[in-house]
Amino acid sequence: MVALSEAILWTLADSFGTRGVLERLSDPHWFQALGCLLGFDWHSSGLTTTTCGALKEALKSVGRELGIFAAGGKGATSRRTPEELRSISETLGLEPEPLIYASRMTAKVDSACLQDGYQIYHHVFFFDRTGRWCVVQQGMDPTTRMARRYHWISEGLSSFVEEPHKAVVGKRRDAILNLVAKEAAPARETIPEIVARPPERTLAELEKIPSLAMPRRHRIVSAADLTPKGMKKVLLSLYERAPVDFEEVLATPGLGPKSLRALSLVSELIWGAPASVRDPARFAYAHGGKDGTPYPVDKHTYDKTISSLRKAILQAKVGRRDRLEALRRLHRLFSPGP
Repeated sequence: MVALSEAILWTLADSFGTRGVLERLSDPHWFQALGCLLGFDWHSSGLTTTTCGALKEALKSVGRELGIFAAGGKGATSRRTPEELRSISETLGLEPEPLIYASRMTAKVDSACLQDGYQIYHHVFFFDRTGRWCVVQQGMDPTTRMARRYHWISEGLSSFVEEPHKAVVGKRRDAILNLVAKEAAPARETIPEIVARPPERTLAELEKIPSLAMPRRHRIVSAADLTPKGMKKVLLSLYERAPVDFEEVLATPGLGPKSLRALSLVSELIWGAPASVRDPARFAYAHGGKDGTPYPVDKHTYDKTISSLRKAILQAKVGRRDRLEALRRLHRLFSPGP
């Protein structure tokens, strides 16, 4: 998988540039097809982690030549993303902080702002020498063991907190909290106003909320989820930072999903500014998967593919591009017409 990934990355970068590579990785359909081409189970959550792992490993060999780099991974490796970004950026003379900020915000949005029942456990950050980036991260529902994948790209991103995703891929759900939906703008405007007030006032209102008669259909939070004592430290921190907008609120260290749910509830109950419950997932994905589906990997054909691509790449490097041009002609032959 690493060998084939290396050949594919080189071919893509040569044909479409680093921007084209990042655009394709941020496209959920293209990414899924790449995972299938590499030979992983077509319908398994492991396709995401294995494909990203193969790409990252391949970029260790060809990344500098191509100008594309990768950081992060699964579990504990994902938490080392900022260190990796800083280390790679220093060798490139690239300012690391914007990349680190983008990595942290994409992870925080999908773990705290978009509370859809999936716990983020995989985060890979791809970027080039110009600072363009894309993120592929995945969460798991611990009860159903189903996965959901989140795709981001810097190109065209105008806000981390309003409709920021390139795509969210997963089984749709009904009861979620979505603070990055366009229609959640009233909540995003109200929350910074709430945290700008002295914390004791907000805490006093939170203390009263459990005594309210909540309808059973309430879709955002239940009284049992509110812990005014636990909120005190977060509210003090927010009050001292004096964030001017929702993105600055979200960037506050220590602000997690429960604190945001509580602030969302205060926003809705006290000021009538609800968040959204619209699920952004658009495509069905990750219903499981078994080895050998749709058929076992044909290793002989796999090795021939790697060999053919490597020959084309080597010839292109010395000026003979006929093999790569032949691949392009095949693409045009089998692509649908206008």
